[in-house]
Amino acid sequence: MMQARHLLEKKGTQVFTVGPEDSVYQALEALARHDIGALAVVEGDRLVGMFSERDYARKVVLQGLTSRTTRVRALMSSDPVTAEPQTSIADCMRLMTEHRIRHLPILVAGQLSGLVSIGDLVKSLLAEQEELIGELRDYIGGKS
Repeated sequence: MMQARHLLEKKGTQVFTVGPEDSVYQALEALARHDIGALAVVEGDRLVGMFSERDYARKVVLQGLTSRTTRVRALMSSDPVTAEPQTSIADCMRLMTEHRIRHLPILVAGQLSGLVSIGDLVKSLLAEQEELIGELRDYIGGKS
């Protein structure tokens, strides 16, 4: 059974982060620089939230804020949903669907060790299905 750790072994464990007191503008620059949709918000070595393009799009303009003066803390999703490396891909997907999130931090002993996106999960499931289809074709075709 595929687990979150298998995804991290393939994609790597690098997680781009931002601090809660950084400006939203700095966070947006980091998102653009790394071509990603979300940043883990860390204070010291502790995950305190997630900041995504969605947080920006739905909160800054609608609340009359500006990205240069607003702190990430004001917009981030606090108390993020997390998983552990041994969490199955199916359970990761269930968590993300239930909580309507697109990025799932992976923690080991409370420490951030990676991040999986909904795209990572879909890609993994598709690869798994393609492998199974190939095995079934070989079986039906008489290959061992």
